[in-house]
Amino acid sequence: MIFYKQRNAHLKPNETINYKDIDLLRKFITDQSKIVSRRSNGLTVKQQKQLAKSIKKARILALLPFVNKD
Repeated sequence: MIFYKQRNAHLKPNETINYKDIDLLRKFITDQSKIVSRRSNGLTVKQQKQLAKSIKKARILALLPFVNKD
């Protein structure tokens, strides 16, 4: 059985996620620019879907990188 470290959600239950809020979106991206799973970030299903859409939209608009160049 795999145990995941529970992270505290950075969002309140009714808070919406906006693609323009880059600082918030960066909290849910790994150093390899992958979106953190819902299991490990503590978001609800609805919030995770909003988060994924916002991150993808921010990447297309060049607000976030697709891949980090480290």
